[in-house]
Amino acid sequence: MSQLNAHSIAHRVTLFLAGLALLSPILAAQSVKVEGLIKARDGDTMILRTSSSPDLTVLLTDNTEVGQFQGVFKARRKQMSMAALIPGLAVKVEGTYNDRTQLVAKSVFFKGNDLEDAEKIEAGMHETKVQVQQNQAELEKQNAALKAHNEALQQQQAQLTEHQAKIAANKAAVDAAIARFGQLDDYYIFDEVTVYFANGKVKVDPQYNPQLLALADKAKTVDGYMIEVKGYASSVGSVSLNQQLSEDRADAVTNILVQQGHIPLTRMLAPGAMGESHQVGNDKTAEGQAENRRVLVRVLQNKGIAGI
Repeated sequence: MSQLNAHSIAHRVTLFLAGLALLSPILAAQSVKVEGLIKARDGDTMILRTSSSPDLTVLLTDNTEVGQFQGVFKARRKQMSMAALIPGLAVKVEGTYNDRTQLVAKSVFFKGNDLEDAEKIEAGMHETKVQVQQNQAELEKQNAALKAHNEALQQQQAQLTEHQAKIAANKAAVDAAIARFGQLDDYYIFDEVTVYFANGKVKVDPQYNPQLLALADKAKTVDGYMIEVKGYASSVGSVSLNQQLSEDRADAVTNILVQQGHIPLTRMLAPGAMGESHQVGNDKTAEGQAENRRVLVRVLQNKGIAGI
């Protein structure tokens, strides 16, 4: 081979490698679409389970578009808050991969009925836990009765077996719900504020603003914090109206934390509309009804972030 030909080939190889170097960032920046189930959410990071990956990291930014498909053919899209992205929700994500193989989301969309199903299961988690505790208390009561009444041992043993089966079933339901919603019990509670509302009202009384802003300031000192907002209503009136009241109350408190407390949306868990669930006061009395018309705000930190 002549020296001229060797020089020509080397020149062509150099041009080819340079072209690949220029083309690589373009290929890396190509938009991709994935579908999956949100396994966990921590601020601006989601872990997605897809058909091809059990743990795909998705990064949310201030420019990420979040929306809901609407209509019979899912042709219309409704813009939604980033707080709606809760564990257990099936989503469609479009974005580009960064150099750490993380998907930077340009848009995240989901169906309305999928969000409703996820919220209903989340709202029912607490009630299921309460039922487990009640069944456990009944079991302990019956154990004491067994010791005092040996003559009824066989009958009470049958009752004990039945209650144990109920407890096991309820515990399995709780464990499954907790696994779906990102291990909510794996959080420390750093601060808590309860906001009470007048009957049928959703506007936050100004007296609570200093407490909410103080909670927001404290939250910012907690590494990896998240803020949980859950709205409740008394059982007076229709179930559908009370569900809407609890949602509007949670949204009103969330707006104060975001707009006045300057909490980023990526640090807000989805406002929970708990409706008439988890009544803390006796709804047969005016005082008990007032206790049930409330929004509970908590500053949380994942135990994994704390090093536990």
